[in-house]
Amino acid sequence: MRERLLLIAGALAAFGGAALGSFHFDDYAIFSDPALTSPAGWWEVWGPLYTRPLTYFTFWLNYQLGGREPLGYHLFNLALHVGAVLLLFELLRRVIPRRAALVGALLFAIHPIQSEAVAYIFARAILLAAVFSLLSAIAWLDGRRWLAVVWFAVALLGKEEAAAVPLVLWMLERGKRPRLNGPILAMLALALAAGLRVIWVAKTLGTGAGVGPGLSPWTYLAAQGAAIVRYLRLVVVPWGFTVNAQITVDWTAWLAWAALAAAVAVAWKRKWVPFLAALVLLIPSSSVFPAADQAADRRMYLPMLALAPGVALLLARLRTRWIAGIAVVLVALSIGRMQVWRTEQSLWEEAERHAPGKVRPKIQLARVVGGERALELLREARAIEPEDARVASEMGRIYLDSGRAPEALGEFGRALALEPRNPRALSNRGAALLALGQAEAARRDFERALAIDPCLFEARLNLRAGPGPGCRYTPEQRLALGGP
Repeated sequence: MRERLLLIAGALAAFGGAALGSFHFDDYAIFSDPALTSPAGWWEVWGPLYTRPLTYFTFWLNYQLGGREPLGYHLFNLALHVGAVLLLFELLRRVIPRRAALVGALLFAIHPIQSEAVAYIFARAILLAAVFSLLSAIAWLDGRRWLAVVWFAVALLGKEEAAAVPLVLWMLERGKRPRLNGPILAMLALALAAGLRVIWVAKTLGTGAGVGPGLSPWTYLAAQGAAIVRYLRLVVVPWGFTVNAQITVDWTAWLAWAALAAAVAVAWKRKWVPFLAALVLLIPSSSVFPAADQAADRRMYLPMLALAPGVALLLARLRTRWIAGIAVVLVALSIGRMQVWRTEQSLWEEAERHAPGKVRPKIQLARVVGGERALELLREARAIEPEDARVASEMGRIYLDSGRAPEALGEFGRALALEPRNPRALSNRGAALLALGQAEAARRDFERALAIDPCLFEARLNLRAGPGPGCRYTPEQRLALGGP
C-alpha cells in the first residue's frame, strides 16, 4: 500500500498544478461541437464521424457536470494519469523485480515529458488509450487473452494510437516462440479497422489527421526521424520542452533516421525489449500517417509505458537516495511545466521563443495578447509565410475588433484572394463591408458563403437567416439565430 501511495503522491506533486490551468487551443472545440453541448450528446458521439467516441463521451460528461469551467476537465485528466500510473505498477510487478517496477512506475508518474498529455485537456484521448491498453496487457499476462481483446477495443475507442499495442503484447510472449494466435489476430484486425476509419473520417471532414493535413506521407516520415530523436533526448535530458517544436526536413532528418536504425540494431542484438517496444508504440503517430503536428510531446505517453521501466532497470541499481534525488529534480521540472501550461499566453510565449521561424505560435499568441503586440506578431508571421491566409484573416479580425474597418477589409480581401472558396473568408469580408455601411455588398458575400457552407453560423447570423435546415448548432448559437 505504501508503494501505491508514493506513486499517487508523486503524480499529484508533479502534475497537480494542471488543475489550475486554463483551456488551450483545441480544447475550445468542445464548446463549438453541438453534440458535446446537447443533452442527447452522450449518444450522438458514438456516430460514424467520431473516431474517438469514448473520449468525446467524457467531454460530454464534463460539460454536463461543469459547463465551461476548466477545473473539472483537468481533474478528469489528472485522475486518468494517476490511474495509468497505478495500473503500470500492477503490470510491471508481474514482469520485472518489484524495486524496478516501483522506480519505473514512478518515472512514468513524474517525468516532465508527460506534461502535455496531462495538462492539455484534448490530449485525454491518449490517457484513456493508455489506461485501457494497460488493462489489456494485465489481462494478457494473466492468461485472459480474450478479455485483453475487449480492453484493447475500448482503448481504440479512446484513441487509435493504441493500434500498435498488440505488437507489444506479441513481444511479451516470454519463454515462448511468439505466434499469431487468435486473440492477437483479432486485435490486429481491430487496429486495422480503426486506422482505416480514421483515414475515411479525415478525408470526409478534411481534418488535420490521416492522409491530407498538408504533408505527404514521405515528407512526414522524413520529419519523424528528428522528432523521435528529440523525444528520446527529452526523456534523458528533460529540458527544452515546447508545445510547437520546430522540425526541419533536410539531410539532418535522414541522419536522425540512420542514428535510430543503428540504435535499433544494438537494442535488437542486446534484446533490450523496452526500447524496441517504445519505438513500436510510436509507429501509429510517427511513421507515414501524416498529422498536422510533426512533433508533439503527448505522443510519448504510450511509449513511456515501455521506456520508463527500461530506464528503471538501469536506475534500480543505484542507492535509494540517488533515485530520490532524481525524482525530486523531475518533480521540480514537471511543476515548472505546469506553470507554463497555466495560461494560453505563457504556453504560446514559450512556443514562440523556441520556434521563431514558425507561423502557428505567432498566430496563437496574437489571439491572446491582442492590440498592437498582436499585429506585430502577425507581421512577423506574414514575413515568414506571405501566402498564409490564416495570418491575413487574423489581422483582419484584430482590425475589425478595434474599429479599423478599412484595414480589416484589406486583410480579409487578401485572405479571400489566397483562398477564394473559403466560406469563412467570404463571411469575414462581408462583416468588414457591413461595418463600412456597404450592406448590399456585404449581403452578397454572406450569401456566397452560405452557398458553399449553408450552415456557417456567422453568415446566417449577419443575414438574420435563422438556423439552417439540417444544420446543428450549440444552444448558444441557436439562441442567437432566433431558433428554439
